[in-house]
Amino acid sequence: MRITSALVDPALLDLPWSTPLEEWPDQHLVALPQGISRHIVRFVRLGDYVYAFKETRERIAEREYDLLRALERIDFPSVEAVAVVADRRTDDGEPLESVLITRHLQFSLPYRALFSNTLRPETMNRLLDALAALIVRMHLTGFFWGDCSLSNTLFRRDAGAFAAYLVDAETGALHTSLSEGQRGEDLEIARVNIFGEALDLQAAGLLHESIDPEVVCEEVVARYERLWHEITYEQQIEREARHDIEGRIRRLNELGFDVAEVAMSTADNGRFLVRPKVVDAGYHTRRLIRLTGLDAEENQARKLLNDLDAYRVESDLTDEQQAAHRWLTEVFEPVVRAVPAHLRRKLEPQELFAQIIEHKWLLSEQAGRDVGMRQAVHSYLADVLVHRPDEQAVLGVEVPTAG
Repeated sequence: MRITSALVDPALLDLPWSTPLEEWPDQHLVALPQGISRHIVRFVRLGDYVYAFKETRERIAEREYDLLRALERIDFPSVEAVAVVADRRTDDGEPLESVLITRHLQFSLPYRALFSNTLRPETMNRLLDALAALIVRMHLTGFFWGDCSLSNTLFRRDAGAFAAYLVDAETGALHTSLSEGQRGEDLEIARVNIFGEALDLQAAGLLHESIDPEVVCEEVVARYERLWHEITYEQQIEREARHDIEGRIRRLNELGFDVAEVAMSTADNGRFLVRPKVVDAGYHTRRLIRLTGLDAEENQARKLLNDLDAYRVESDLTDEQQAAHRWLTEVFEPVVRAVPAHLRRKLEPQELFAQIIEHKWLLSEQAGRDVGMRQAVHSYLADVLVHRPDEQAVLGVEVPTAG
């Protein structure tokens, strides 16, 4: 047996590597929901973390390990590659397939686990938005997926929306940039795969009757193309309307994308031609980390920053860093500490705070006045959070908190 690993954990050596993954005893396994896979996949706890183990051929495992490590270095939303275990043999000397190990993404779920009975249109729309944004981001990065689908994606709640993470990269390839043909091929693969997944849901009676599988697969491509156009199109601007350049950058920031530079030239009609160079998603996420140290999904970060900015105005603080520190210690942390211990596994703290902000707004609308954070927290804990499923420990199996 040979282990190539970014994880220094002797417990890896104690696992039953001479046994096919499908036959591993329950004592090593954690029951978590998983998507459809062509490979045998099992979840295993080592120390305070849970890992996904996937059996596949050695060449494929090593290639995917290298790709996931490369994506991690550029901060792309994907699972984290941990190790490849190769040269496995049974006790009788028969060869076994290699195993790729990735770290389980806490609070994430495959798309089939995001609903209990019927997938509603609004949930499907949010999943498609998240998947389209993921594909746009990977194409900006120069990553060709080669197997775009809902099954190969994990979803985390993101302040009323979803954030999508790539799970399976075995068919992928990282380039400096992608051609139109490569992008088109990825989209066609996504179209076919999502159509099949929607038909599967429909056959199982899990798709709302108003959802047409053919419309679903076309819609993810349409959403991708709208977002791609907004990010990349060359805009003509009148000379006296130069403020439109700032407006374009603000719109891209609102979509969650950072702009590194703006290319400008003059056209024959005297107008400016403007093309921003979008470098990556995560504009609000990075600003929140810089100010507070909190790591959140993009929509979560946007909501938390809006609350921070409102606090700064109300407190009449001119220094942004000082305001951020006071907001963190006087607003965010007290709200998180107010959650009883037995409810803290329901949602991660950033999602919890984002939902409480939304709950406070609804209560204030109903009351016709600002009800304040204390009342909003009490109401949310008693009327909403207590009824939510536990998303960190799924299917009744406890998953330890990292760190």
